[in-house]
Order: sequence, then C-alpha cells, then structure tokens
Amino acid sequence: MNYIKIKDEYIKLGQALKLAGMVSSGVEAKVMIQDGQVMVNGQVEYQRGKKLHPGDTFSFNGEEAQIEA
Repeated sequence: MNYIKIKDEYIKLGQALKLAGMVSSGVEAKVMIQDGQVMVNGQVEYQRGKKLHPGDTFSFNGEEAQIEA
C-alpha cells in the first residue's frame, strides 16, 4: 500500500490518483473514475472531485493507497 501525505484538510480523488502515480493525467483519472474502476474505502466511486481525508483509502487497477496527514 502506498501512503499519500497531504498538507491540506483534504485532496480530491483525481489529484490523489495522479499523486500516487496510478494515472498519468487528470483526463485519464476522469475516465477511470467515470468507468467505475476506482474504489474509495471499499466502495466504487464515480465522483472525480470526491474529497479524501486522512485515513481514507482508494484503489485502482490492483494498487491501493491511503491518505495521511
């Protein structure tokens, strides 16, 4: 599992996917999220702007990451 450190209160899902290196661009993140290929805290997520807070986990294509403060 990867750990993504954030300085702010939250990070948006699309940004987190890029930061974790799971996608190469915002456009790719948007497509993968809209296709239902991304999970947040064990649930399929369709909102690219979903706010992730410390402790939240997300996964895509067999990779998983967790948000840390």
